[in-house]
Amino acid sequence: MATVNQQITDAVTQSNVKVVAESPAMALSNVYQTAAHSTGIMFENAVNTQNQQNIVTQAATTQGVTQIYSLDTVADAVSIAKILNP
Repeated sequence: MATVNQQITDAVTQSNVKVVAESPAMALSNVYQTAAHSTGIMFENAVNTQNQQNIVTQAATTQGVTQIYSLDTVADAVSIAKILNP
C-alpha cells in the first residue's frame, strides 16, 4: 500500500522540473515587458513635454510680436499726450 507506481513518480518529477526550468524565462520576459512599457511611457512623456514647450514658445513669440507692433502706438499716444498737456 505504501508503494507508488514508478511511472507516476516520473510524471510528477518531470512536471516539477518543467515548472522550475520555465521560471527564469518567465521572470526575464516579465522584466523585458516592464522595461518596454516604461520606455513607451517615457517617450509619451517626452512628446507631451515637447508639445507643451512648443505651445509656450508660440505664446511667447505672439506676445513679443504684439509688443513690437504696439511700440509705435504707444509712442504716438505719449506724443499726443504731451501735445495736449503741455
